Amino acid sequence: MSDTAYDTAADAARLREQLAGVASEPGVAKPDPIVVADNMVRRFGGLTAVEVEHLEVQRGSITALIGPNGAGKTTFFNCLTGFGDPDEGEWSFDGTSLSKAPAHKFPQAGMVRTFQLTKALSKLTVIENMKLAAPDQRGENFFRALVPGVWRRQEREVEERADALLKRFKMDHMRNEFAGTLSGGQRKLLEMARALMCNPKIIMLDEPMAGVNPALTQSLLEHIKEMRADGATVLFIEHDMDVVSSISDWVVVMAEGSIISESRPEEVGQNQAVVDAYLGAHHDAPLTLEEEEAELEEVEAKLEAIEEAREEELGL
Repeated sequence: MSDTAYDTAADAARLREQLAGVASEPGVAKPDPIVVADNMVRRFGGLTAVEVEHLEVQRGSITALIGPNGAGKTTFFNCLTGFGDPDEGEWSFDGTSLSKAPAHKFPQAGMVRTFQLTKALSKLTVIENMKLAAPDQRGENFFRALVPGVWRRQEREVEERADALLKRFKMDHMRNEFAGTLSGGQRKLLEMARALMCNPKIIMLDEPMAGVNPALTQSLLEHIKEMRADGATVLFIEHDMDVVSSISDWVVVMAEGSIISESRPEEVGQNQAVVDAYLGAHHDAPLTLEEEEAELEEVEAKLEAIEEAREEELGL
């Protein structure tokens, strides 16, 4: 258990009040955005994977990014965090442009992320994984490392913080276990705890519940709420609508690379564009012959564009 008492219900009420006057429409302005993206486009050959005109993420909120498979959610995440350069567009974090910044600069600015497939260093222990994430360590400099008096005190402080976080995430009993021996859910917990070593302003989670034992799901949800209570902003990708509804303050929906909806969690299911994106525009009625032919022509045109782009890349 953490020594900090979190009032996550009061925190959620505060966010609902902040977002009360925000219209439910794509690209809507927020009262205090921490992330702003404009005209971001990412292409792979002739396929446009991401085409986001405008998005703002409210500071201090838990914002869910949802959409069907192939909607471009992870690609958009990669663009925002420096793991994939967009072909067009710009974005800023906490008022500072990060459009040209390399990936290692993002954590220094206060933006950290986790991955759907966890990136724990399996041959290091849990505590070593935690300590590695601490920023500005004096001992990382070659010459300073030769003088233990320069970094020893900071090393103790880093270890104390790491131990406190492991206790908070109920992983202190696994402190000296190799990360490679952890279960999938435990690795998710380790990634979350390690992300907090940077004292981030925003934490971006790519499908944090994927592959997690149901017994750990509730624990992960509570930790995400506690991150918000600590003052951090959380942006996460998720497919489980029960999870989205239970912890989100705001929901952004992507389909075919674009943002088609933004709203409060309780309004998502009422949006016809969202229903169509998940179930298809004709989920409640059979297609006519003309509609079938039109959809077939559209698919064939996309396939031809992809093939032409491939041939062009190969110089054929």
